[in-house]
Amino acid sequence: MDWQDRGLILGTRKHSETSVILEVLTERHGRHLGLVRGGRSRAMQPILQAGNSIDVTWRARLEEHLGTFVVEGERLRAAHLMRSALGLHGLYHLSGLLRLMPERDPHPELWRFAELLADRLDDAAMAPVLMLRFELALLAELGFGLDLTECTLTGATDDLVYVSPKSGRAVARSAGEPWRDRLLPLPRFLLTEQHEADADQVRDAFRLLEHFLTRDLLAPRGLALGAPRTAFQAEVEKAFRRSAVATAST
Repeated sequence: MDWQDRGLILGTRKHSETSVILEVLTERHGRHLGLVRGGRSRAMQPILQAGNSIDVTWRARLEEHLGTFVVEGERLRAAHLMRSALGLHGLYHLSGLLRLMPERDPHPELWRFAELLADRLDDAAMAPVLMLRFELALLAELGFGLDLTECTLTGATDDLVYVSPKSGRAVARSAGEPWRDRLLPLPRFLLTEQHEADADQVRDAFRLLEHFLTRDLLAPRGLALGAPRTAFQAEVEKAFRRSAVATAST
């Protein structure tokens, strides 16, 4: 049996002296692994890098087998991203998030979002907002979505400024004021279509998503948020500081 698809490379590991096992998020077949014969050759190594987009054909005698991949490069962005600390740490964090998805379970909308994010990981203005939106989308896709549409206490749909750390639902300002120290701030940009946000909103969003990623996706698997997210957030903070200095000097 065989299929053809488009995919985003998450990583590889060595297999024998000449081949690799490739891990890729595909549009219609989900996160998938396969053997690439000759994957360690000079010709293939630039293609088989995390962050690159490929056209891939998978073949196996039985569906449950590992199978083999035949790969063609489609969008080779890895080398460009690796020249940027923001892009590099963002790429490692994105790959780690995508490995939380069940193997061979298709999520085409999340694949499209991951492709969009990969194209902008070194954009200091857009990458933080897109990454945080992606984390929010991942939670929803895996069944742990936050409800940010109305206040869990009153049903109000305006002036939503908090999130309950227990229910993952929004709370309006007036209703949440008595418990504000126990609630998580809800950054306004997560309720809109805006592609940029200020430093305080981004910090609040990192804190908000860290809570739910850890509680709902990582802790049950015995995992924790890894160093790539911490490093990515540190690069985001550096970018905000550089922007503030540049603004102050004009």
